[in-house]
Amino acid sequence: MTDPEPRARNRRITAVADVPEPVPAGPAPSPTPEDPPPEELPRRRVNWRRIGWSAGAVMVAGLLAASWFALPIRSVTVEGNRQLSVAQVRQLAGLTPGFAWPYYGAWRAQGLQRSPWIESATVTRRFPDAVHVRVVERVPFARWQRPDGSVVALAEDGTVLPDAQGVAGLPLLTGWGPSRLEDALFVARALGRYNVQSVAYTPSGITAQTASGTVWSGDLKHLLKYAGAIQQFPGKQIHIYPWGVSVQE
Repeated sequence: MTDPEPRARNRRITAVADVPEPVPAGPAPSPTPEDPPPEELPRRRVNWRRIGWSAGAVMVAGLLAASWFALPIRSVTVEGNRQLSVAQVRQLAGLTPGFAWPYYGAWRAQGLQRSPWIESATVTRRFPDAVHVRVVERVPFARWQRPDGSVVALAEDGTVLPDAQGVAGLPLLTGWGPSRLEDALFVARALGRYNVQSVAYTPSGITAQTASGTVWSGDLKHLLKYAGAIQQFPGKQIHIYPWGVSVQE
């Protein structure tokens, strides 16, 4: 006799672990684009050329300032002045005390050109601190009685020379009507060897008073042509015409 099929043994379970309920799955997250790489800040370029120019300008300014104080004009000589004093020439030339020698030039000496007394001027710089000024002055040649009655000195080229001294013995130029001052100056120059004392002009002609007599002419060309009559007829009144010479006692 065979044994019956063995029974399954009962196992005693003391506790049962709680099984969590399944959580419903949510929607799948949408793929997010990758974050862009961080943007690089632009690098600031250094302008070395500008810095170099700035430094150079500062250095040049320093050198200029140093030369201003290190090389002042210490010696000034003036030559050729007769009417103007040395101080006046220095002032016209812009040679003020302490002015820097390296920066002195023609722009500074323009006052020499503006002075009626100075016909020409030469300015020479001599290193390291000297300036020499040579002037050629205009010379009083005649006196001119203006229409208002005032009398001024004139140079031979007609330039008015203010404050001229010692001119009482110069020829006196007078006249009326349209100005013929240039003609009067021309006659005074042309007859200078006859010691002209005065020249008077009118619309009709010019009269010159000399130490030897008086001569009149309505034409400058014929006046010069027959001017020798002044010596031939001393002390006479001479009238010169295109056709010849008239002598009056």
